[in-house]
This record gives sequence, C-alpha cells and structure tokens, in this order.
Amino acid sequence: MISVKRKDQREANENLLRRFNRRVLQSGVIADAKSKQRFSKPISKTERRTSAIIRDRRKAEKNLQIRLGLIKAKV
Repeated sequence: MISVKRKDQREANENLLRRFNRRVLQSGVIADAKSKQRFSKPISKTERRTSAIIRDRRKAEKNLQIRLGLIKAKV
C-alpha cells in the first residue's frame, strides 16, 4: 500500500500528485503488473517440436509451389 500525505495545507495538488507518481514508480508496482500481463505459459518440448515440424513442412510446400509457378514469390 502506497500512501502520500500532504506536507501542509498550502501544498499544490500537482506536487502531491508528482510525489505519489514517483513513489508508485519506485515501488515497482506498475512494472510488476505489466510483466504479469505479458506472461504466457511455457510451451513443452514436444509441442515446440511438432510446431517446428509443421512450420518446416509448410515452408517446403510453399517453396515447391513457387518453383512450379503456381504462386508468385514475394519480392
């Protein structure tokens, strides 16, 4: 929990907000939340292998079609 108190009654709202933002950044709350937002489960070794095999097959098939002239190659 981050709390910021006014220094005195004459302190401007902008100063209070600036001090609060600095405390939030220094605490690492935002960085932690962003890292959790981007988290994805690690892929198992077999899943990586099968997806690589499928990717290689598709690539080979596309290259064959390009060589046969069925589709145009991207420049």
